[in-house]
Amino acid sequence: MDKKFVLTAFGYAILGLVLGIYMAASHNHGQMVTHAHIMLLGFVVSFIYAVCHKLWLNNCTSTLSKVQYWLHQLATAILVIGLFLLYGQIIAIETMDPILAIASITAFIALVLMKVLLVKRS
Repeated sequence: MDKKFVLTAFGYAILGLVLGIYMAASHNHGQMVTHAHIMLLGFVVSFIYAVCHKLWLNNCTSTLSKVQYWLHQLATAILVIGLFLLYGQIIAIETMDPILAIASITAFIALVLMKVLLVKRS
């Protein structure tokens, strides 16, 4: 699981930096919130989860760890796409709010599951 998290983390880092470079080149920083979520939730949190798997979870591939991985990836992807559409003024906030709320709760659940995995291993 650590390798999956590391690979997805660096995928998000690449995506976040591409968006950041685009914003800098275009002098349009309208996607700053999207950029921050890509870098923090996508890159940093995924990387921290990889470290947790490597150092404390012995790379376990239990059903719970797989569910945690996919919940985090699903939530992150939906948040990133949703924020991009919202801050790009492609979809109205009234439409995006419930979707972003569900994705945020899903990311929270994934975080709680990581805590559960760590508690179960100690």
